[in-house]
Amino acid sequence: MADLLGLSARIIDSGVADEPVNRTTQELSEVADGIAVVESFSHSVAVRTDEGLVVFDASGAQTGAQVVEALRGWSTEPVHTLVYTHGHVDHVGGSGALLADGAERGHRRPRVAAHENVGRRLDRYRRTSGYNLVINARQFGWLRDPAMRIGAGELSPPVGARTPRFLPDDVAEPDVTYSDRLDLQVGGLDIALHHAKGETDDHTWAWLPPHRAICAGDFLIWNFPNAGNPQKVQRYPDQWATALRAMAAQDAELFLPAHGLPIAGRDRIRRVLTEVADVLDDLVDRTLALMNEGATLDTVLHTVAVPDAALARPYLRPLYDEPEFVVRNISRLYGGWYDGNPARLKPPGGAPRP
Repeated sequence: MADLLGLSARIIDSGVADEPVNRTTQELSEVADGIAVVESFSHSVAVRTDEGLVVFDASGAQTGAQVVEALRGWSTEPVHTLVYTHGHVDHVGGSGALLADGAERGHRRPRVAAHENVGRRLDRYRRTSGYNLVINARQFGWLRDPAMRIGAGELSPPVGARTPRFLPDDVAEPDVTYSDRLDLQVGGLDIALHHAKGETDDHTWAWLPPHRAICAGDFLIWNFPNAGNPQKVQRYPDQWATALRAMAAQDAELFLPAHGLPIAGRDRIRRVLTEVADVLDDLVDRTLALMNEGATLDTVLHTVAVPDAALARPYLRPLYDEPEFVVRNISRLYGGWYDGNPARLKPPGGAPRP
């Protein structure tokens, strides 16, 4: 087992990321008594209770079986409850492997808890499967099915191959949903599920009082917040910052994100969450101030920036998303898609109107 807490403490305290912070080892590490993290493309967090395991996220379809294997090397107890922090496929896609493993062991099917918008997201993924395959092929270079391996430049599967689907057919649908907050108790473990918007509109962060621990999903990804991805649906940087401050106020001793390293120590956790929230709030406030003055998007993009010192922090480096994209997303959220340039409102060319 890796000393993930020691590694994250050293990197945060020194400000130097001299080792990878977004690790995908497919290995399990116990980070507290009865709490383990499987490091995958999206991590899976497992907590022991007197009634079985509570698992937060199941990773993706490609990694789900490896996550289950790592988990079963730590515990063969039934999974009592599976909690989705949100409905992105790298968090729910491996649920089929988890449930299949339980069925083979003769375990009862776990209940699946999530925010009420997760089901709507899964429905949307089914309606936009082709689009999501295209953009993920473009972004990651291949699709979720290892047998397909469709490159970024290919928009059709190989001859004779089955038609791929973005959302795996065996994803477990939520059967326990909530709107604002849901309190659960499993085998003596109290769990408070809180809804907040951030990277998605269906996000959950969980507070585990007996462990003074937070399972945070993608509210912290050890990169600049993914609040502006140009190919994806609307993200919510303002509400994201509010959620980070709510988590910071819990005085947690253990913070468990779904990407990147877990963090121990209330002061360290509070500092990281507050610094990320401050950066998001500043982007929102400065962008809206310029929009209120009538500035064009081009002017906003060339005016609003994040200081280099902030971007150098190990958990704010712009390696996946970047401030410019977040500014564009703020503009879209509060002002629509028009950028203020009349030439781009109804550009010439294209197919003639009937």
